[in-house]
Amino acid sequence: MIKDILIDAENRMRGAVSVLHDDIAAIRTGRASPAIVEKLQIEYYGTPTPLQQLASISTPEPRSLMIKPFDASSLKAIEKAIQTSDLGLNPNSDGKVIHLNLPPLTEERRRDLVKQMHHRLEESRIAVRNIRRDAHNDLREFEKEKLITEDELKRGEDDLQKLTDKYVEEIAEQGKKKESEIMEV
Repeated sequence: MIKDILIDAENRMRGAVSVLHDDIAAIRTGRASPAIVEKLQIEYYGTPTPLQQLASISTPEPRSLMIKPFDASSLKAIEKAIQTSDLGLNPNSDGKVIHLNLPPLTEERRRDLVKQMHHRLEESRIAVRNIRRDAHNDLREFEKEKLITEDELKRGEDDLQKLTDKYVEEIAEQGKKKESEIMEV
């Protein structure tokens, strides 16, 4: 029973860290990365669709992205979505492909991006702590119903805390790595 709760908590914590990883991959650094735009929602035949499903995205140069739509009719919709996004990028189209040139980041913009990233890190830490709280409540409930002993409850709480510490540390590691990427000139 305790093992099931811990496995469920670990799976949910792993999910929270995975979502964070995808989130901070989309934060722009000085280098071009397809992750910056691949989750961008494009209005395609009335349905919001991620860009990665509509086009191939490549990095021909360190500071530029090339987006080649699978369906030429979606080119205008992709252009419009990039312009209205909060990426601050201007698409250049030749009718077949879209080129995105990433301007060098200013010091102020880098600081803003780091703030944004820290906000996402905190959201992930909160998610992990909420998962811990839920699992802890389940353990207490089991003890209240006499399904587990007080000693088993204590061991379960200790294991749960170790799990939480592990994932909070993983979140911090990802944050440090991304921050150095963003601040790198």
